[in-house]
Amino acid sequence: MNAEPRRAVHLAVYDQLADWEVGHAVAHVRSGGGLAGAAGYEVVTVGLTGAPVTTMGGLTVLPDLTLHQLKPSASTMLVLPGSPDWDSAPEAMAPLASAAGIFLDAGVPVAAISGATAGLAREGLLDHRDHTSSAPDYLLGTGYAGGHRYRGELAVTDEDLVTAGGTAPVEFAREVLAKLDVLTPRALDAWYRLHALHDADAYLTLAEEA
Repeated sequence: MNAEPRRAVHLAVYDQLADWEVGHAVAHVRSGGGLAGAAGYEVVTVGLTGAPVTTMGGLTVLPDLTLHQLKPSASTMLVLPGSPDWDSAPEAMAPLASAAGIFLDAGVPVAAISGATAGLAREGLLDHRDHTSSAPDYLLGTGYAGGHRYRGELAVTDEDLVTAGGTAPVEFAREVLAKLDVLTPRALDAWYRLHALHDADAYLTLAEEA
């Protein structure tokens, strides 16, 4: 009997993608939080085109799909990392923000960190949802109307939208893992204590959960 295909999380990739912002999230989504025997998700990369992109860390990534091939019905989440292009070339990045709106309208979660939150702000997707980013003034510079929904927290989840600032990759990953039910609440708490607080006792809890 053929194994059931793994559920897919789609990671948008583009030049100057900030590797560290999504490293914890995609690695632990794929590995099931690092627990032996845990069922993770397939991570599928999506580019604006099929051309290779170069991350901020100098890694070359060949997208698995192009944006026009991406359908919310085939996805469990769209992850949008930061990149300077969200601010220096907003028109070029706008199709990704538009795709995020389509995902949210379809009830499929979107997770955006750092510069990607500015792209969502320009698209109007943060006007009526609680959110955060690297700083409130950063988003106000987009001219968006959602300043009253800004929350001064490292990461925020409002229904199907996860947002975080660029200095909070572990908190971003925690919200993503929670939204996708990758770990039990007890294991997720231990995962966070281990990776954010360097709490050695959390190893024991994760071992028990495994």
